[in-house]
Amino acid sequence: MDKAKIGIIGLGYVGLPLARLFATKYPVVGFDVNKSRVDQLMSGYDCTLEVEESVLRSVLKNESDDTNGLYCSSDLDDIKDCNYYIVTVPTPVDKNNRPDLTPLYRASETIGKVVGKDDIVIYESTVYPGATEDDCIPVVEKISGLKFNVDFFAGYSPERINPGDKEHTVEKIKKVTSGSTPQIGEKVNALYSSVITAGTHLAPSIKVAEAAKVIENSQRDINIAFVNELKKIFDRMDIDTTAVLEAAATKWNFLKFNPGLVGGHCIGVDPYYLAQKAQEYGYHPEIILSGRRMNDSMGEYVASEVVKKMIRSGIQVKGADILVLGITFKENCPDVRNTRVVDVIRELKEYDTNVVIYDPWANPEEVYHEYGLDIETKLPTAKFDAVVLAVTHKEFEGLDFSASIKDKGVCYSLKKS
Repeated sequence: MDKAKIGIIGLGYVGLPLARLFATKYPVVGFDVNKSRVDQLMSGYDCTLEVEESVLRSVLKNESDDTNGLYCSSDLDDIKDCNYYIVTVPTPVDKNNRPDLTPLYRASETIGKVVGKDDIVIYESTVYPGATEDDCIPVVEKISGLKFNVDFFAGYSPERINPGDKEHTVEKIKKVTSGSTPQIGEKVNALYSSVITAGTHLAPSIKVAEAAKVIENSQRDINIAFVNELKKIFDRMDIDTTAVLEAAATKWNFLKFNPGLVGGHCIGVDPYYLAQKAQEYGYHPEIILSGRRMNDSMGEYVASEVVKKMIRSGIQVKGADILVLGITFKENCPDVRNTRVVDVIRELKEYDTNVVIYDPWANPEEVYHEYGLDIETKLPTAKFDAVVLAVTHKEFEGLDFSASIKDKGVCYSLKKS
């Protein structure tokens, strides 16, 4: 393989760990339009906590040259001499749950300004099948004036990052790869194989790789929807759902999932990408959308169960003080994007309760910017009528809830209520 110089477009939860990994063997320029993010990274600190300071500092360099290492920049000139461009920007949905490709279009425009002869553009962002070749590449062609699969080429290697997981890091998860021609597929696969210790799987086409990614998260979403429905059923029967799942899991082929609030930028979003594309082909995906409806309903369900417990305990709901523990979309991670804990909070406020949020992981400024909510970063000393364990951060393990609850106060957790 010719000497690669890699430009990573987007330095968030996906882009930074990937850039750090490639920088151990190649010259890498991490590009992000957020200059404050770039400055932060060049100082050796990652606010997402995905890359430890010592690890980040070990690969940083001060110039965008051809020596191995990572240089972060918001200057387009610094990525002009790259020959591989990897796009790792978010792929959200809008308020109507329709795919929003705006970040991908902008990233493609950026690449169109710098891509050169024989360069390879690789997309990692989760999309529906066909998005790379039908939606993104035409933007690169238009801006660059180059012809796809003649002057430049493309690949797709879906991101497999699990935010907050320090065990299954990017190099330890097998990577799917693909290319716009068989030869380019081999090149893309060789590039990732050189740093992914878990190995790679070369898919026969970009569309296959795109489809594989989007069904990974759709499958998990459906499985969680199933146990969320079980939770609603067994709660009515006064049966401990967690105990049921533990008993069922003694069978070797039982797939154990836990009930929960399904948010974040993957599982709570990706099924909508597949659903929209299916509908464009005249098929209405019943199971996928049914799973989404079930999981999207869990915030309202949690709030109603909390209120029921309060009423049974003789607590006046209106004006009650409620402590919500956690607001990030998952445990032990500062990411608040698309967190469904806000559904619980908003629903509780509909009952005219006073909700206090405590999360030692979340950034208060980010939470306020995204949701208009204030949070505490230290456990309040006051006592509450109800405590809701919304996110199972390690700081909450073994926490003595009795110290935070008034007489007759109640506790609620989706796993054990």
